[in-house]
Amino acid sequence: MKKVFVFLLIALFAAGLVFAAGAKEAKSDDYEIVVVPKDASNPWFVRMKVGVDEYAKETGLNVYQRGTPQIDATLQAQLVQDLIAQGVDAICVVPVDLESIDPVLAQARKAGIVVITHEGADLENVDYDIEAFSNTGYGAFIMDNLAEAMGGEGLYTTMVASLTNGSHNEWADAGVAHQKAKYPKMTLLEADKRVESFDNGDVAYNTAKELFKKYPNLKGIMGTSSYDAPGVARAIEELGLVGKAFTSGTGMPLDNAELLKSGVVKSLTLWDPALAGKAMIALAVKVLNGEAITSPVNLGVEGYEALQFKTGSKTVLEGEGWIVINAANVYDFGF
Repeated sequence: MKKVFVFLLIALFAAGLVFAAGAKEAKSDDYEIVVVPKDASNPWFVRMKVGVDEYAKETGLNVYQRGTPQIDATLQAQLVQDLIAQGVDAICVVPVDLESIDPVLAQARKAGIVVITHEGADLENVDYDIEAFSNTGYGAFIMDNLAEAMGGEGLYTTMVASLTNGSHNEWADAGVAHQKAKYPKMTLLEADKRVESFDNGDVAYNTAKELFKKYPNLKGIMGTSSYDAPGVARAIEELGLVGKAFTSGTGMPLDNAELLKSGVVKSLTLWDPALAGKAMIALAVKVLNGEAITSPVNLGVEGYEALQFKTGSKTVLEGEGWIVINAANVYDFGF
């Protein structure tokens, strides 16, 4: 009789495990994961949506991207609050402003929502933040490209979307540090060492024009936003400074093909936002599934197959996703 009772207990336990596994699998199919970019119209985030849509099609998961009509920290915070009220399972955010979004993300986590971010390494209220690469390494990479264009000498300054944008300022700081260590004949413009473009090409253009007029010896501007280098290039062309002044930074290939072919911009740096979108979602799924996140983390996405934790951090994961775009390869990427 004891043997029969034990057998029944084992059978019931096994059945429970099967039921639990089945319930978890069914839950996985029901996940609602939302990617919130800085806005919906920027070509960078239009490209990110391509990756999000591909992920949804490939996996069958309820994954989608929702953005605001323009880049605005208040609008982004409101959108995230709407998603919290909606009760989604995970929110993947590319923050406009770190200070204003952090308390909203705290609300999301308090509600039991998984929070994954990209370009938000200094945020506190996240499960994990994914960076396509080491921000220090990427800033140095942009500086190497600018230094090559400038011939390794001359006066330069840095441009960011805003002074509160986490990643952009990390890249700029790293670029300056790299210049001081590797390019002693280059000099940072101390009077205007960090200017803002507000993720707007016209602002970048007008700011660059003012800088070149105010400082005739200014030879280079290191950009970080995808609007910076193209905007600066317009100013260089208009002022007749082609071959005398230079810029480098992040930018979309096809949007900048003519600038690269003309030689006004020698090179741009980039990571594919479509892959970054996929990586955020893949990590959210792992967290929702209760998987342990230990490095190296393989998300099954190119450039995000051996993520390592940033030194000293338990939340920031860094990949190996940067690329350089020039006149020779500008049409090779397909976006």
